Amino acid sequence: MIDELTQILGQGQVLTEKEDLIPYSFDATAALRGLPRAVVFPRSAAEVAAVLRLAGGHGVPVVARGSGTGLSGGSVPTPGSIVLCLVRMDRLVELDARNFTLRAQAGVLTQAVYDAADAAGLFYPPDPGSMKISTIGGNVAENSGGLRGLKYGVTRDYVMGLEVVLADGEICLLGNKCVKDVAGYSLKDLFIGSEGTLGVVTEVLLKLLPRPAARQTLLATYSSMEAAAETVSAIIAAKIVPCTLEFLDSRTIRCVEAYAKVGLPLDADALLLIEVDGHPAAVADDAARIREICGRNGATSLRVAADAAEADRLATARRSAFSALARVKPTTILEDATVPRSELARMIRFIQGAALRHRLEIATFGHFGDGNLHPTFLTDERDADEMRRVELAMREIFAEALALGGTITGEHGVGLAKKAFLKGQYGEAGYALLKRVKRALDPGNILNPGKIIDL
Repeated sequence: MIDELTQILGQGQVLTEKEDLIPYSFDATAALRGLPRAVVFPRSAAEVAAVLRLAGGHGVPVVARGSGTGLSGGSVPTPGSIVLCLVRMDRLVELDARNFTLRAQAGVLTQAVYDAADAAGLFYPPDPGSMKISTIGGNVAENSGGLRGLKYGVTRDYVMGLEVVLADGEICLLGNKCVKDVAGYSLKDLFIGSEGTLGVVTEVLLKLLPRPAARQTLLATYSSMEAAAETVSAIIAAKIVPCTLEFLDSRTIRCVEAYAKVGLPLDADALLLIEVDGHPAAVADDAARIREICGRNGATSLRVAADAAEADRLATARRSAFSALARVKPTTILEDATVPRSELARMIRFIQGAALRHRLEIATFGHFGDGNLHPTFLTDERDADEMRRVELAMREIFAEALALGGTITGEHGVGLAKKAFLKGQYGEAGYALLKRVKRALDPGNILNPGKIIDL
């Protein structure tokens, strides 16, 4: 099989030596690993199709991969599998300014998509924390979110079309540049968030927006998490939808300040980072109303970014939360769970209680505006007893999120890390339907087997 792969792709496109395979044996998820049989680097959809046909003939699993920044084990190889690494399919195929679309191969970096749109006076909103190194194909596979999700949504909201290679090597073109298209089933949406279990995305057609003319960034601090949560509720009740509405808890604030040194108050229990964008007059009006709402709801301090450079520093500080927390302990497990906004303060206090009950360090930050929390476990995977307690705390946190009407993942996906919790969210009938879809599209179960569901 290795000889056949080399014939298809060329000598330099196939890795088989153990030391070459190790970097592809894990993603950004702690404690999950698997050594593949080979790593291959296709350069076209035709080569992807050829690899899938070959793998299917040999009954060998195939795990698609981009930059490996996933946080649910979605691209961790099945032992003995072929890793299909798409990073060399990195061409920006077309930017169509008349139709506000951009076509890119799966290996293009998310930041490159944003930069290309920006250079044309346009805007690609999804901004996962890993956008400087994550690929657009990976974003589609995981349906990635980001800081701007409250106002602009997630990756799914910007995918107009896909090129997808099915398990049998068939290449499908789904969607188009039309703003309105209701012909048949929305098949492209079936593959968004499927984590490579139904097909391999090789090219993406994305919707762009006009670039916002103005923005303003505010930083509000609070002596209690409840006051911060009430502020968020009041902002939304006032029919203001900020571009960004982020929060950090006290532990995260201290770690971020030690790392980024942007002047965050170390005595605060909670911090809100708020950004509004749009027409200059609307931005000025919304920012003024938000300042008034923050003050009325107990903000102990309020800082307005003086210019774009300071706004970028504050946003960068928030984006560095994971990196800052990762300095504390040998292992950092960044989780995500989403609840209705009205339940945010309750959920955060539950997480803090779980940390006390199980003698763990858990910092929490996330997207307050859309209810997406990131409880982050600061631990050491070499300590078996502590990892057992981490698992118990995770189970409690996800169970509580579901009890509050939430979800086990808002943007990280299911992968290996969360598949044990999925049936609790879907129920028996919904979970069985997931399996039926998987069997229909991948009857041989060669595409990323064991992720999301077990057949």
